[in-house]
Order: sequence, then structure tokens, then C-alpha cells
Amino acid sequence: MSQHLPFPSARIAVVSITRHGIALAGRVVAALPGARLFAPEKFAAEAAAAAPGAAACYAGKTAEQIPILFSNFDGIVAIVSLGAMVRLVAPHLGKKESDPGVVVIDEAGRFVIPMLSGHLGGANALAGLIADALGATPVLTTASDARQTLAVDLLGRELGWTFDASHDEIVRASAAMVNDEAVALVQETGSPDWWRGHANGRSGPLPANLHPFTRLEDVDIARFGAVLWISHRELPAALAPRLAGKRVIYRPPVAA
Repeated sequence: MSQHLPFPSARIAVVSITRHGIALAGRVVAALPGARLFAPEKFAAEAAAAAPGAAACYAGKTAEQIPILFSNFDGIVAIVSLGAMVRLVAPHLGKKESDPGVVVIDEAGRFVIPMLSGHLGGANALAGLIADALGATPVLTTASDARQTLAVDLLGRELGWTFDASHDEIVRASAAMVNDEAVALVQETGSPDWWRGHANGRSGPLPANLHPFTRLEDVDIARFGAVLWISHRELPAALAPRLAGKRVIYRPPVAA
């Protein structure tokens, strides 16, 4: 599995609050060059040994560090129990579009669990990368990742594509994908090599419910639960009413 993080490793904080957890945190930091380890100041010596030059220690309660980490990092890896981490982050949750990706690892290093913003926030990809480094099992519960199908709101992100769709259109198209409804994918421009690096990395065939086209006008819109259109063209006025509510438009960068 190949991982494509939507943020640099320097934007990742690794948090541990126990002596044994700090040793594991050092392995995580080593796998993510640029990441920083945060630990209570009573474990300053252990933190410095585990992550030389990349450790920061804090006084006071770990709960007081959470809003600081939320503001300054895009990814947070916590070697803390899942339940404890849920309680720590709950007061600071905003929107999935802006919350950092949060990953939890058990102290034995057996399981890596994306807890928050697994999809848009990159926690699923981060969990996969860490699991590879530790020889652990990533526990992915996002439907598109668990089933290795297409993630509508991540299509082409690693290639610099942007998309135009309302929240309801994204929800509808995503539901169509994971519920095996017929979905049309019309690619008129952009790199055709988007599946291999998609989301957490995809190695299998395209989903069977995804039907490829090379021209929007060739799609019988009524047959599909959603239409994914990759193009530089403006949406044809004649098709706009029939596509309303069920289309997602992707815009690859325009070549110089």
C-alpha cells in the first residue's frame, strides 16, 4: 500500500504520556522525518533519548496541550487509549474539513487506528504509513478505504485536482459509490494515472460500479446515481438541469 499524506511530516505531532509509550513514539518519529514528539516534562530524559532533537516536553495536563496541537499541526499521532483520546479532543472538534487527522496507537504497537478526519484530514493515509513502519495493523473504518473503492472527495487530490460540488452532491456521489450504484466517470483531461495513488493507494481494479466515459455528452445521465466529470470545459447549459444534485466536477491543473 502506498501512502500519500496531504501534509508534510513537519506538520505531525506525536504524543505519548507513558514511559513505554514514549519508546514507541520514537519509532513513529523516526518513520516520519520532521515530526515532533510531545511528552510530559517528567519524562524529558526518555523523550530526548527516543527522539533526539525532535522532542518537546510540557508542564501541566495533556488536555491543555490539545488546543495548541489542533492549531499548529495537521496530523496528531497519540499513543493513548482510544477512549481517553476521544475525551481529550471532544471539546475542540470543529469540522471535518478543518480538523487535523488524529491517529491512535496502542502501547504495544499492534494496531494503528484513524480516530478523527481519517478521510479528508489524512488520518487514514497516516495510519497506513505508520502501520507499515511498525509492522502493525491499520484499522480503517471509512467505507471507501475499508472496501478499497473510490473516495469521491479525494479523487485527484495528490495530482493537484480541485473539485466543484455542493456538500449534498458529495454526500450523494459518495453514497452511490459505497452502495454499488452505477456511477459514471467522465475523463476528458488530466492524468489517467490517478487510481494507483488514490487515497491510501489502490492496487486492485477499478470498482465494478464505476463506468468510464471520455465525453460528457455520451452519458445517459438517468442511468447513473452520480456523474464524476474531469474536464476543463464549462458545464454545458443543456445538461446542467439533468446533472443538478448528482454531479461532481474535477479540475486538473492547466498545463503551462
